[in-house]
Amino acid sequence: MYYKTSQEHEALRAAIREWAEREIKPIAFMLDQNNQFPGEQIRDFAQRGYMGLPYPTEYGGAGKDILSYAIAVEELSRVDGGTGVILSAHVSLGSYPIFAFGTEEQKQKYLVPLAKGEKIGAFGLTEPNAGSDAGGTETTAELVGDYYILNGEKIFITNGGEADTYVVFAVTTPGIGTRGISAFIVEKGWKGFTFGDHYDKMGIRSSATAQLLFNNVKVPRENLLGKEGQGFKVAMSTLDGGRIGIAAQALGIAQGAYEAAVEYAKEREQFGAPIAQLQAIQFKVAEMATKIRAARFMVYSAAELKEHHEPYGMEAAMAKKYASDICLEVVNDALQVFGGNGYLKGMEVERAYRDAKICTIYEGTNEIQNVVIASYILGKAAKAAPAAPGVKKKNPITGPRKKMILSDGSAKERVEQLVQCLKEDGHDFSVGIDIDTPIIAAERVVSAGKGIGSKENMKLIEDLAKAAGAAVGSSRPVAEQLQYVPLNRYVGMSGQKFSGNLYIACGISGATQHLKGIKEAATIVAINTNPNAPIFKNADYGIVGDVNEILPLLTAALDTGKPKEPAPPMVKMKRAVIEEPQPAPVGRYVCLGCGYEYIPENGDEDAEVRPGTSYKDLPEDWVCPECGEEKANFIPA
Repeated sequence: MYYKTSQEHEALRAAIREWAEREIKPIAFMLDQNNQFPGEQIRDFAQRGYMGLPYPTEYGGAGKDILSYAIAVEELSRVDGGTGVILSAHVSLGSYPIFAFGTEEQKQKYLVPLAKGEKIGAFGLTEPNAGSDAGGTETTAELVGDYYILNGEKIFITNGGEADTYVVFAVTTPGIGTRGISAFIVEKGWKGFTFGDHYDKMGIRSSATAQLLFNNVKVPRENLLGKEGQGFKVAMSTLDGGRIGIAAQALGIAQGAYEAAVEYAKEREQFGAPIAQLQAIQFKVAEMATKIRAARFMVYSAAELKEHHEPYGMEAAMAKKYASDICLEVVNDALQVFGGNGYLKGMEVERAYRDAKICTIYEGTNEIQNVVIASYILGKAAKAAPAAPGVKKKNPITGPRKKMILSDGSAKERVEQLVQCLKEDGHDFSVGIDIDTPIIAAERVVSAGKGIGSKENMKLIEDLAKAAGAAVGSSRPVAEQLQYVPLNRYVGMSGQKFSGNLYIACGISGATQHLKGIKEAATIVAINTNPNAPIFKNADYGIVGDVNEILPLLTAALDTGKPKEPAPPMVKMKRAVIEEPQPAPVGRYVCLGCGYEYIPENGDEDAEVRPGTSYKDLPEDWVCPECGEEKANFIPA
């Protein structure tokens, strides 16, 4: 087979390479250092028609093929891996589901501006308990009239905060696993839709990655993408194509590192000659070139299969797995060629080394790619039986908590109720510790999150800490980005871990990293304006309200009017034993004619009865699928 890209493909490659060298390469170091999204450059890229390369011209796209799109991602990533994934997530994840599953109205309203690059797209699937296992989705969408009410959170979302249009997955029918997940088109700016912090990542730092927070977001019924219960299908189909984009990203990162290493090997002299003349270096270059060529064939082949509507799921998984694996190997060898120089900040190979790793993780880890590939070869594993009614949900990150969210009465009454509960639990506010006590040694901590606002509000935190006899702590952004407190006050999984008796989180939303750092706390109190903030699901007590109103009231309520006595050595308080409520059993019915058992979790696909349909809600003309007995001839199991 004579395999060669067309002149049109290579012309496109040359044009995008020239643009990337001119617009991105000179600022790549700055973007990486500042964790900065190249907004102005992406707008210019869009005006050139590149943000909708594989979509038809009637929908605002460039009408090119999938291979053209893969080449574009590759060329951007050759200069900067983060910029490459901006395009990949926009085209493969944010736009494709609307193109493949959207109605004509949805395509005109959303796909056209996405394909034109007037708006940026993103894809919201991952959650703290739903990574590789999408069946763990906990975000919910409840249909109320003409709107779905969306509540929950998404994490690690590429283009998060920068994108205008989001494809979001949520549970519409609880208790039936992936069959109860639906997809929705959600717009930035809708009331209740907010963003968490832009994650401070190891690599691809020019790509915005953020948490999405949904607090009673009203999603119009017409923004349901596909049908209810099709969300998992939409997600998996999208990820199949997305893997081509990530494979192209890995290919581009490897290509850029390889080219830099070759150039350096020709210039760097040791022992009186360029190191390119050393066999050790020659062999590294040969290995790198071979791996890149093999990866390129795999990526381009998967792109061509998709373009020609051939089955491509296995090939896309193979391309993603192989390209990302060899990318790590290539950038490692490229850095080795540079020696000590390659280890310095500011060197392209050092950035490529950090950018490369994520390619083996997102769009399905490479371990999941092996599962996907094996399923095509050996067949899919048998599905596990549906969970029996009454099985407990997963515990919060901090373990079982009281989750007593105080919402009745005035702010003062709620604060007084909180203080009464804390005192009844055994917290003695006549004694205290110094506010500068190390976090790991503190019995109590009052912690500040970004929700406290300006630095002047740290006075509220310090006043509350003194009144509570506690040390001052913070979330990571408050210490690292805002620099309101020293880094040693940061509480979280990678910071100082708190295992004392009382933790009061003020304006902290509850990112996973933070929650894991406080999971050993005996009592957690949360104060936040967002009633759906994850911190409330992980707290014993909570008050929904503005910290500017609540904290002064809480400070006054805890102030005994006397100096605090020195606290005795800490005795760890026992956490309350929480019995999680059990869901009511779901009724099953048995046919008197043949013994067939109707299971609501399964429904009756042949009769178009949706999973989750209770027996009483079955159509009156429904009959036993085995023997044809009428609905009336069933009895409770």
